[in-house]
Amino acid sequence: MTDFAAAVCKLKTLPQFAPDAKTAALIADTLGVYNCSRYHIFPGFCDVHVHFREPGFFYKESIRTGSQAAARGGYTAVCTMPNLNPVPDSAAHLQEELDIIRKDAVIAVYPYGAITKGEQGAELSDMEDMAPEVIAFSDDGRGVQREAQMRKAMRKAAALGKMIVAHCEDNTLLHGGYIHDGAYAKAHGHKGICSESEWRQIARDLRLAEETGCAYHVCHISCKESVELIRQARAKGLNVSCETAPHYLVLDENDLKEEGRFKMNPPLRTKADREALIAGLLDGTINMIATDHAPHSPEEKAKGLAGSAFGIPGLETAFPVLYTKLVRENIISLERLIDLLAVQPRKRFQIPFAGAFTVWDLEAPVTVTPEAFLSKGKDTPFAGMQLFGECLLTIMDGKIVYCK
Repeated sequence: MTDFAAAVCKLKTLPQFAPDAKTAALIADTLGVYNCSRYHIFPGFCDVHVHFREPGFFYKESIRTGSQAAARGGYTAVCTMPNLNPVPDSAAHLQEELDIIRKDAVIAVYPYGAITKGEQGAELSDMEDMAPEVIAFSDDGRGVQREAQMRKAMRKAAALGKMIVAHCEDNTLLHGGYIHDGAYAKAHGHKGICSESEWRQIARDLRLAEETGCAYHVCHISCKESVELIRQARAKGLNVSCETAPHYLVLDENDLKEEGRFKMNPPLRTKADREALIAGLLDGTINMIATDHAPHSPEEKAKGLAGSAFGIPGLETAFPVLYTKLVRENIISLERLIDLLAVQPRKRFQIPFAGAFTVWDLEAPVTVTPEAFLSKGKDTPFAGMQLFGECLLTIMDGKIVYCK
């Protein structure tokens, strides 16, 4: 067996993703000599939850820089959240984002449409007009507070054959909090966000999804109660799915520092929550891993835990973090990780494979160096971490979109 064939055949459970002869030749010509003990060829990763900040917030990120960062992280398809300016709540507003995507994206970028006008939770967006061009509907960045409005949105989405993708957060339970309401918050005098603010709204939405028959997906779950609620819903046969993010799987409140790079929403929670999320990966309750890539300017992240903006970049660190902390430590298999990053997101969101591949050297030691990120966002909790796994090449539709 050639080195190239060995690299392809490492993932024996995914033969449907073997590159064709033309792609194989492109990879071989680009990288030259293979070391079959180190190199792996994976299907391109798919992230259903990113913030590329454009239009409206170009200083944080852009379609171009965000998609370039994604390609460097091995991603060939992403879904962009609608907390933009203008919010894509009508066909006209959505068109502004679509025009930028078509001009600047280096990978496949699928936009979400907002659930409500301006993501304000009151009037429904022009869902029917946007449906042909959006991957699903979300008000990510905030929860839909009114039950009647979410029921109405679910009924409309179900009629359109679209999914509701929910940021679940009950505003009445926030009380000005900004990190988890746990031991660290109490010890350091911080205002906490309780887990109930997340799981209570999930419980409501699962009931509404059962009532309406709407396909429903929960964003960035972070606590053990959320895992159990979704486990029960799936056991009942409801059409529901969920994601969690790399930082919730490998970090918890014990890792917090008094720096903005540790602030995200939902927050890092307890060790027990992190362990419940891993259990959810192992038993299939959690369908996929998404980064919630949410870059901000240095100024917005320089105000400590209390004053910094919520959100961290994640596309360029996701695979090395997960491979090092979960696969190399024998928590999940490499095949399962690729399933969570590449296969299940596409299956659930009906995103085509499009001949997309990414080539990694799994033995290469890497130090997380934010200054080298292609993303404009540099404030990661993984800065300085020693990991394994380096992306050498990413290909989509027969074209190189990233090469080291």
